[in-house]
Amino acid sequence: MSSLRWQWLRFSGLGLDDLYDLLALRAQVFVVEQRCAYLDPDGLDRGAWHLLGRDPAGVLQAALRVVDPGLKYAEPSIGRVVTAPAVRGRGAGRALMVEGLARCDAAWPGQGVRISAQSHLARFYGTLGFDAVGEPCLEDGIPHVEMLRRPR
Repeated sequence: MSSLRWQWLRFSGLGLDDLYDLLALRAQVFVVEQRCAYLDPDGLDRGAWHLLGRDPAGVLQAALRVVDPGLKYAEPSIGRVVTAPAVRGRGAGRALMVEGLARCDAAWPGQGVRISAQSHLARFYGTLGFDAVGEPCLEDGIPHVEMLRRPR
């Protein structure tokens, strides 16, 4: 989705409206749509970069966070990958991940990137260069698998 405008911000750089929009989108998808009661503010947002994708009207349509190496995994890790229902099936998820991976490569050249992917999305992440490196497990009641994109 070439119409999305990207912002790459540290937690401290998020304005109040950015933070509200981000938490609202994550709650809409992860808590309401996926019916998963979990603690979204898990303490990792403060040590992360946040990639926000807004449409031309300024509505947040896609977001992810990148946790610095050493805080969750040895590598930088992408998580909380979310797209609004209105943009699904139009390439927003791929555009979000491509942009996020490019930001990781620029910030931490020569390092791999680790994710904990919802298992039903493993094939999608595989098309972005990720390989499963762990056994499937349950995270907050949803099947996940740890995946790694090796250093470029």
